[in-house]
Amino acid sequence: MLLRRARLLASTGTRDVLLSGGRVAAVVPGGTHPDVPGVPAVDLAGRWLAPGLHDAHAHLTQWVELGQRLDLTPATTAAGTLDLVRAALPSWPGEVLVGHGFRDALWPDAPTREAIDAAAGGRPVVLVSQDLHCGWLSAAAAALVDVDRGPDGVLREGPWIHGLDALRRRTRPSDAAFRAAGLAAARRGVVGVVDLENADNATEWPRRVAAGADLLRVEASVWPDRLDEVIDRGLRSGDALDPAGLVTMGPLKVVVDGSLNTRTAWCWDPYPGLAPDHPHPCGLEAVAPDALAGLLTRAAAHGIRATVHAIGDRAASDVLDTFERLGLPGTIEHAQLVREADLARFARLGLVASVQPQHALDDRDVTDRHWAGRTGRAFAYGSLHRAGVPLRLGSDAPVSPLDPWHAVAAAVHRSDDDRPAWHPEQHLPVAVALAASVRGPLTVGAGDVADLAVLDADPLAAPAAVLRTMPVAATAVGGRWTWSALDDLPGPDATQGAR
Repeated sequence: MLLRRARLLASTGTRDVLLSGGRVAAVVPGGTHPDVPGVPAVDLAGRWLAPGLHDAHAHLTQWVELGQRLDLTPATTAAGTLDLVRAALPSWPGEVLVGHGFRDALWPDAPTREAIDAAAGGRPVVLVSQDLHCGWLSAAAAALVDVDRGPDGVLREGPWIHGLDALRRRTRPSDAAFRAAGLAAARRGVVGVVDLENADNATEWPRRVAAGADLLRVEASVWPDRLDEVIDRGLRSGDALDPAGLVTMGPLKVVVDGSLNTRTAWCWDPYPGLAPDHPHPCGLEAVAPDALAGLLTRAAAHGIRATVHAIGDRAASDVLDTFERLGLPGTIEHAQLVREADLARFARLGLVASVQPQHALDDRDVTDRHWAGRTGRAFAYGSLHRAGVPLRLGSDAPVSPLDPWHAVAAAVHRSDDDRPAWHPEQHLPVAVALAASVRGPLTVGAGDVADLAVLDADPLAAPAAVLRTMPVAATAVGGRWTWSALDDLPGPDATQGAR
């Protein structure tokens, strides 16, 4: 296909861009490329042609499941959350009512077993926190997934992950739902996602692609409990897992601490307001450094790179210590709180920071309360960038929406409401934020893989509101149009199955 009169990012004038064999074959001044017999030409009329966007951190199964869950985000109290449950239960269609999106870190009241059991009326009810790190369960739900609730009815971290895994085995989304989610992502210019779901991703994703969920590139992660299976299959990071090469083997994902909203992120300082006998006043160390070193070493010996979840500053220090001791490359997920002394070391070790800027805005009030006195180095993307740390942006969907423009806008403007920017000194320049959301240069060039987004505005010059809601006219993966609002470009239905 020949794309005429495209404007490229960080360049002047227009270009004619020839696509062939899934790549950009030529880029010449606009109006100068001759017609090619048998090759359709489309006039982009001065629209911007950009690299397609990647989401570097998502939980795709839970993102797909979100449409089947009760939205709890309007509630600001435990009682209000249960009011939503009571209202929904009489007409709830499934065996288990699953709600999503409660944030208890700022609640004035506390969750209790008695309250959720009364609201559930003997029904299985599972309420998932917005950060995915805890769940509030009724007695019937706890029995259904065979877990012991905490004294407040809440499961956190390891026990919760076990309970959620058992629940999800009963409520698997359809392949059609994954295709629909892929189409929604393509409408936002997304061409690829790193799926960090705790699931058998290396098996499930090739099957989904074969069944029609073929609109995105997916890097399929593996968690420690499935690492041996991947090693036994001889899979290495970067290996193609399906004939089209849409699915590749991704990283080993290790979670070494918890989260801010659940107050389990592993920090050097205690959380305020906890009881004197609280078992984890500074958060939770889920994987000790020696165990982490063993996992990273085993993975590296078999060609599997690692990405390590570390939200608290003590977790970040421990993970940096481990990478430094082993001399291995890798990625740290989240890096929401980092000590000043660790910034230079982060860069010196060549580690990548995979961050989710929308979290800084969603959690600004929680951060001000629970990390008081430390917020200047929380979500410190500007400091990481200035220290020389390579950045990748993601959503952590369903924690925030699978929309890279939200991440870019949040990183650049540090506000998404009418309040002033939160710690504006930690903003990223728009070119840096956008570069952290693509793979390769911002300016499309000959030889590039034709993973592309056609935009109706210039993201490098767009105001905040336009940047967050960036109008996307079309998206291509390997030269195949996965989304199009343009009459002259075929959408995914016309090209489904074409590679």
